[in-house]
Amino acid sequence: MTRTPTIVDSLPKAETHLHLEGSIRPETAVELAARHEVEITPEAVAGRYAYSNFAGFNEAFKWVTSFLRDPDDYRLVMQRLADELIRQNVVYAEITISVGVMLRRMQNVEANFQAIVETATSVPFRRLRTAFIFDAARQFGADAAMEVARWAAKLQKSGVIAFGMGGDELAFPAANFRPAFDYARSEGLRIVCHAGEIGGPEAVRDAIEILGAERIGHGIAVMRDSALAESFANRKVVLENCLTSNLCTGALARQTGKTDATLADHPLRKFLDRGLVVTLSTDDPAMFGTDLLTEYSKAASLGLSKDQLLGLAEHSFSAAFLPPLDKRKYLDDFRAASKSAH
Repeated sequence: MTRTPTIVDSLPKAETHLHLEGSIRPETAVELAARHEVEITPEAVAGRYAYSNFAGFNEAFKWVTSFLRDPDDYRLVMQRLADELIRQNVVYAEITISVGVMLRRMQNVEANFQAIVETATSVPFRRLRTAFIFDAARQFGADAAMEVARWAAKLQKSGVIAFGMGGDELAFPAANFRPAFDYARSEGLRIVCHAGEIGGPEAVRDAIEILGAERIGHGIAVMRDSALAESFANRKVVLENCLTSNLCTGALARQTGKTDATLADHPLRKFLDRGLVVTLSTDDPAMFGTDLLTEYSKAASLGLSKDQLLGLAEHSFSAAFLPPLDKRKYLDDFRAASKSAH
């Protein structure tokens, strides 16, 4: 992975839009498959990880998660992800887990989650604090989403902080899922939702107004609606941008109407210029061949100044679902490190 270093590289960082299952690198996929007596090569995995649209990505996600079958599999994936995050000086991460997929495969959610948490909090990873978001797959429908919300509420004391929804944004209207989101909120969970990735601006509006999302996963469709963009500048809703992801899934091509869309077409810089609160994340780093340092490098290539890059990194802490005193401590540490780096 060749990239230009940025001022953010050495600083403590937070990441808030990160899918555990999307962090399975080819060599780990090979190892997982072998555990279940399936023989694949790293090259075959890389071939699966090559796609040009969201449907292709969804199929690859479905395929690689088929090798996650028991707590030990989840333990391995969490261990590898923690290693990666620590390498990049990430000190806090909110990790999304596809509990909707676990349930569909009739797995033991509690046992899988316990393995994940035990690994994330084990001695080698003490420098990294983690919290977890339970994610429902939109295409599985409203009843399945409610089941995920119930598990999220049940396992809050073990580290679940939020309930969210990803998957096929075009599958069902947001209104179908309102009961699940209302339930999660009533149980004290924070609310996130993927919207405006392949769906239009109305999907973002629905996620906020119907589902009560505090953070929007991707939200690049906001670029197509100046009134919506203006409203974002006046609210506290956060847009979680993932540059490489939006290129690899064809989301940026879809939103811009340009089949040959490039990084230069991404609205990140325009969002920042308009005063929107944006964070930068990797989404599914292994499946898109990226990491957080690379995402900041790509943001810099869009013409962001050092101060804008630092602002992006700071927003990740500000937008995190941390207790107020803990958040203040992370922000103070980040700002102190930033001054030294200037």
